[in-house]
Amino acid sequence: MLHQNQNENYLGNPNIKKDGIVQNWTETEIKEYAKCMKSPIYFIEKYAKIISLDKGLVKFKLYPYQKKMFKQFEENRFNVVLACRQSGKSISACGYLLWFALFQPEKSIAILANKGATAREMLARITIMLENIPFFLQPGVKALNKSNIDFSNNSRIIAAATSGQSIRGLSINLLYLDEFAFVERAAEFYTSTYPVISSGTDTKIIVTSTANGIGNTFHKIWEGSVQGVNEYSNFRVDWSDVPGRDEKWKEETINNTSQIQFDQEFGNTFFGTGDTLVNAQTLLDLRASNPISSFEGGDIVIYKEPEKGHDYILVADVSKGRGQDYSTFSLIDISTRPFEQVAVYRNNTISPLLFPNIIYKYANVYNKAYCIVESNDQGAVVCNGLYYDLEYENVHVESAVKANAIGIEINRRSKRLGCSALKDLLENNKLKVVDEQTILEISTFEAKGQTFQASTGNNDDLVMNLVLFGYFVSSAYFSNLTDINIKDIIFNKKMKEIQEDIVPFGFIDDGSEHMRKIETSEDPWQVEYDRDL
Repeated sequence: MLHQNQNENYLGNPNIKKDGIVQNWTETEIKEYAKCMKSPIYFIEKYAKIISLDKGLVKFKLYPYQKKMFKQFEENRFNVVLACRQSGKSISACGYLLWFALFQPEKSIAILANKGATAREMLARITIMLENIPFFLQPGVKALNKSNIDFSNNSRIIAAATSGQSIRGLSINLLYLDEFAFVERAAEFYTSTYPVISSGTDTKIIVTSTANGIGNTFHKIWEGSVQGVNEYSNFRVDWSDVPGRDEKWKEETINNTSQIQFDQEFGNTFFGTGDTLVNAQTLLDLRASNPISSFEGGDIVIYKEPEKGHDYILVADVSKGRGQDYSTFSLIDISTRPFEQVAVYRNNTISPLLFPNIIYKYANVYNKAYCIVESNDQGAVVCNGLYYDLEYENVHVESAVKANAIGIEINRRSKRLGCSALKDLLENNKLKVVDEQTILEISTFEAKGQTFQASTGNNDDLVMNLVLFGYFVSSAYFSNLTDINIKDIIFNKKMKEIQEDIVPFGFIDDGSEHMRKIETSEDPWQVEYDRDL
């Protein structure tokens, strides 16, 4: 499609109008421009072209779902789209983003994807669309390359990989996040970017992806929108929404792949990775609660206040405090059925020399909680500081005769046993986890060789609290401390399920009413200590 004369072309491209060309409008063109500006659907179906694998360059014929999706984009600032594979969500977005840039002056649009090459591919598709619309609809182009298009109406489209540096310092009016469930360190990016984007009065965010496991940032945004707890409007594209896909197509696809693969990629079902410690159904059942308060600058979040007469266990994992791994602890109420997570601490800069003070404070708050601290490397510093320097006696000692036996050393055996026990506790509903970050870590805690660890880009410091807890409660130490034999409880429960074929209903009577009672102070948060390391 050649347009007018060569003097109006951008860098010799006959299909793109250069900057500074004065448009002499006809009455017909004015009316047509007004129609396009009013409706992205009208503009795309009449003027946009795409490259078909079978037919080459063709007009963009929108599916019914795509029209509904565009209307939703127009009506809402925050949009999240869960779409099956090969549904045309990316090319749809290309058409909408081009329309937005052409008819919304002085707007900055950012396309971010897991890889920069993917984002640039979307920009290339937008360029093809631009090349095939009449000059009277083009505002003119100031600059065009693989990473950005700058228009004469002072709107621009940029394409980059999703990272904390992608749009730093830029004022973005429309942020498009492509296949966001597959972005590494998505949580870090979103945490740093969202406040900037959402601060504008009319800024739009469009997040799209195929399902890719539970617990990632995309999954959290989607679930939040479905439950109505965030500001996102959700839009779902299932395999049956795409013309040409029927039950026969479904059957053939399953036969060529698998039911699970089909359910996740085409059925929009959120599963675990398949290699996670905990099974997919249990992951789906985990639900985070809102904390009732927080302390230590937000490092500790409280889900339940300490209760009179309840016994608590504090399990801690220790890092070097250099801004990488986190020092963490989880407080667990063992007087409830199931056991229940009631508070969580997480900080990646606290020194191992200071961490004992934090443990001491909150262990006292929760009825002098029994403390189990990982003793590897810097953990030994914390164990000794808590037990000897702060003289906190309610600390687990592995052996009375073994040197440096305070706490529990995590090795291959203890980790393996702890992982197995944690799996049983969660899958048999014997441990209630309510902390959102902990749930995220559980959902990304997967098999690596002969062990389990965090998937790439995620952490496992909080889930290691629970691994340590699992190891302890399945040991003789716990049964001797509490008269609770968790192995027998889980075994008896499973046998009852088999015998009666009923839904599990909780713990059997285990004599916990005879557990030790500890009085709390009137104001438990005002714990004071006069010993520092």
